[in-house]
Amino acid sequence: KRQSRPISQGCLRALCDAAREHLLMESTLLELDSPLKICGDLHGQYSDLLKIFEKGGHPPRTKYLFLGDYVDRSEQSIETVTLLLAYKCRYPKNVFLLRGNHELKSVNSNYGFRKECERRYNTDTWDMLNDVFDC
Repeated sequence: KRQSRPISQGCLRALCDAAREHLLMESTLLELDSPLKICGDLHGQYSDLLKIFEKGGHPPRTKYLFLGDYVDRSEQSIETVTLLLAYKCRYPKNVFLLRGNHELKSVNSNYGFRKECERRYNTDTWDMLNDVFDC
């Protein structure tokens, strides 16, 4: 059974293209000013991400550094990563995304993200999102 798609394939492709551009422009060494909130290991817990923004404030009012592990182990990894990428594109100086080990194909192919992408979209979507993670 195919689950619903939070975003159309075309919009997701455009988001990934824009996110890649933003991420490739950033230095590999981030020197960030405080205040900022540091968050890690979301693992597709979209409702937790929404609670973080509700309690901590949405960008651009609040600056965030996310430490990776956005996907796997949950059924809403796509929602989680697309919201983060959308905020990164809209507020590039207020949202910073580091890569965790679950943003590696060799890891997220085994812990649920690949299956979620294939069930809700297709393998190309999984490849496309991993291309963003590779920036």
